[in-house]
Amino acid sequence: MIYLFLADGFETVEALCPLDVLRRAGLNVQTVGVTGPSVTSRQNVTVIADIQLDDIRDEIPEMFILPGGIPGADNLAASEKLSSLITKWTERGSFVAAICAAPYILGDLGLLRGKHATCYPDQKYIDKLQDAVYSSDDVVRDGKIITGKAMGAALDFALELAAALCGRDKAESISRSVCHAG
Repeated sequence: MIYLFLADGFETVEALCPLDVLRRAGLNVQTVGVTGPSVTSRQNVTVIADIQLDDIRDEIPEMFILPGGIPGADNLAASEKLSSLITKWTERGSFVAAICAAPYILGDLGLLRGKHATCYPDQKYIDKLQDAVYSSDDVVRDGKIITGKAMGAALDFALELAAALCGRDKAESISRSVCHAG
């Protein structure tokens, strides 16, 4: 199972691009409403989540994804239940994926200590990575933590998620099928 968390104010492309790519890869991805069953992006796109945060039980997902966008990332960070799950799942070996502003959530939880990571290239977000080694690369994978810079890197981020879960050949096949030049 893969969970994609959505909170009001999320960045549309940073959420829906990974959802699209991972479903093209044949993976079971569920969108999870953190701020309600109907979640509206920063760009005023409304998504009806597959499930709600309270529907999640003890299952440890293979991966979970935190899209950026402000106030979306702030709304994700405000959920104590989500913060608790992020910490527990990271410690138990789930892949962690966060893009744009959302990597700051991982930094605030102390999950990036000594890890290489990227985020939206604004000093206030870079500083919140805490003890991570900041990279200006579009996508950074350090073990089971995958971070992306911003909306412009969403497809490369999504393809890296597919590579982590399905292998590089599958990710390259998807990249070719969508005419990605990367």
